[in-house]
Amino acid sequence: MTSSTPRGHSFPWAAVVAGLAGLAVFQFFGNATRGYIDTASVLGWWGYQWFDPASETEHGLLIVALSGWLGWRNLRRAPRGELGGAGAAAGGAGGETDAADGAWPWPAFGAMAGGLALHAVGFAGQQTRVSIVALLVFVWGVARLGGGRRWSGAAAFPLGFLVFAVPLGALDTMGFWLRLWVIEASATLAHAAGIGVLQNGTQLVAPDGRYHYDVVAACSGMRSLTALAALSLLVGYLNFRAWWRRGALLAVCFPLVLVGNVARISSIVFAAQWGGQGWGERAHDVMGYGVFVIVLGGVLAAAALLQRWWPERAPTDSAPTESAVGRAEHGARGSAWGVAVAVVGLATGEMIFLRGLAAMPPRGGVGVVLAADGQNPVELPAFLGTEWIGRRAEVTAVERELLPPDTGFARKNYVAVADPTSQVFLSVVLSGRDRTSIHRPEICLVGQGWTITGVKRAAFRGGAGAGARAGEGPGTFPATVLGVRREVTTASGRAVVPHVVAYWFVGGDAVVGTHGRRLALDAWNRVAHARADRWAYVLMQTDAADGEEAALARMQAVLDGTLPAFQLPLAGR
Repeated sequence: MTSSTPRGHSFPWAAVVAGLAGLAVFQFFGNATRGYIDTASVLGWWGYQWFDPASETEHGLLIVALSGWLGWRNLRRAPRGELGGAGAAAGGAGGETDAADGAWPWPAFGAMAGGLALHAVGFAGQQTRVSIVALLVFVWGVARLGGGRRWSGAAAFPLGFLVFAVPLGALDTMGFWLRLWVIEASATLAHAAGIGVLQNGTQLVAPDGRYHYDVVAACSGMRSLTALAALSLLVGYLNFRAWWRRGALLAVCFPLVLVGNVARISSIVFAAQWGGQGWGERAHDVMGYGVFVIVLGGVLAAAALLQRWWPERAPTDSAPTESAVGRAEHGARGSAWGVAVAVVGLATGEMIFLRGLAAMPPRGGVGVVLAADGQNPVELPAFLGTEWIGRRAEVTAVERELLPPDTGFARKNYVAVADPTSQVFLSVVLSGRDRTSIHRPEICLVGQGWTITGVKRAAFRGGAGAGARAGEGPGTFPATVLGVRREVTTASGRAVVPHVVAYWFVGGDAVVGTHGRRLALDAWNRVAHARADRWAYVLMQTDAADGEEAALARMQAVLDGTLPAFQLPLAGR
């Protein structure tokens, strides 16, 4: 009696052994960042994000549920032994089998070994999100070992789909700029309609004070963008087999999200203008659903048009043969257990390595002078000659609550003796062991009600040797300079309050002027040299009513008196 169903190329027990070894790594040595979520488990860290509103990943549980359903659906539709069972059912190339092409379990080993290696990089660089991707790669390898191409094909898209449940730090920046675009577009529409709404950073305020709204991160469109991008890709996956069609539906959702969120914020302003704060809040609640209607309606319409005008051809499948199965079955079982043993060995070695890495005393430099407690930067000078007096600026309770407990602070507000209205704020925030102590400055400024009007690079004088590696010339270091403003209502009408903000980052052997450069250099040092610098984030802010040039000159004057006291020169470090 013959059968066309292949046997012998699924090894569930070998997969269980390898999977448990990998699970131990990700559970007990999965997360190296303890500043906000104190857990060693990458699964615990990831799951926590789905219940934390601040993570903007509350849609994660829905993504997990959909991924589970997709895996079950794909596995059901895939005949035993078929290559990429999900692909054949949903547009992949069918007709090949593990048996037919002589596939051994070693591709599974490659995926699992690659996942463990990628996790080691993520752990060393304190990038838990990288470790989550490594976990997904490892799980695919387990599926390949346990069920051959049938299981790995069924699991490929669902595992990739889980990326939408990962809180991505890069989305903070994208969400920030998306929020600004939405606010500016909404304010422009309001002005075109004759509504003189004021925009201050993320705030939209009525000139007469009848309403006041802060477009917080949850309303930026980032949460809806992530969830709707996932749903758009899902619609494409379920309706089409060609990846370009699926990608087209994913691309369509991005402009629709922007349109939907502009419609939402604009409707809030219009409703508030006509009916006051209460009407605007009602529009806020209703248009939360309106965004989904606009985006999903547009994506479904695009899918319908593709199906109508460019229909896909039905796939042709071929069945495996019994002889092919027999050829592949010989020797595969021993290879599968060899893979399992190898993965157990790799996982054990990695746990020993990561344990040693986590237990190492902190290695790395500090680019600022430390106070006697070793945690905070040295206190800034109270007097700069006879020209400036430094007044203490307290760190707020909110800042201390948001940042890890080993974060250090030093700040003062410097007031000119000759003109008390001339002031320069100077702040130094020093990270602790956890890299998450420092955030992108622009996000905080906009959240405080400032609108960014310009960004440029600049260089400040910093004393002998300061520019040795900065690339800005002898005795200088780089900085980012932001033009910011606030709109206020006065007795004579609307007025604009301009300021200039400058910031830079100081590491153990470098001064960099951008947040991206700091992240790249820090990640390289952590991975390549097992070195974690305590980076200092230095910010200065002053009024710019007399122009940017005068504002920068005031900053330089304060730096001439304070920099030698708190920032170490690069020469000799």
